[in-house]
Amino acid sequence: GVESTSTMLMGTGETNAERIEHLRMIRDVQDRTGGFRAFIPYTYQPENNHLKGRTQATLFEYLRMIAIARLFMDNVQHIQGSWLTTGKEVGQLSLHYGADDLGSIMLEENVVSSAGAKHRSNRLEIIDLIRKAGRVPAQRTTTYEHIVVHDDPANDPVDERVMSHISSTAIAGGTAHPELKLLASN
Repeated sequence: GVESTSTMLMGTGETNAERIEHLRMIRDVQDRTGGFRAFIPYTYQPENNHLKGRTQATLFEYLRMIAIARLFMDNVQHIQGSWLTTGKEVGQLSLHYGADDLGSIMLEENVVSSAGAKHRSNRLEIIDLIRKAGRVPAQRTTTYEHIVVHDDPANDPVDERVMSHISSTAIAGGTAHPELKLLASN
């Protein structure tokens, strides 16, 4: 079959038990098929839709979901932090809660922005966010092959052109490429 990502929208009124059941179903499908490259939880955006006014998932709930997903879904290699729906700072924090990827910087994004999310960034800013989280930023393909590893700030790009996906690549004992050097812990 065709490999893809698995997702979970959270914050529409579901219970914690329903969230865990969602994770279990993804893990079970992955056990049978091996077809998911990544898991991407993201938060419901309550503006401009028929569910307006519903309680949104808190940022704590979101970060907790990242951590639970990393532990529970041991058969899904990558966990993506969704800075598009939670903001850049929470995206950066997600790298400490189990995410190893921050997804893409898009030329044009209309889905979550039309629902109220207004978070924007560029390549240089995301590289800086990942680096300040103590990780080594890398650009990747949609199949998680590294294109460029930004291990030396002196060699960072000097423009803000949008280029592929940006992901964090150095997580000790995690899913990072085994040949990449890890940063010393502070």
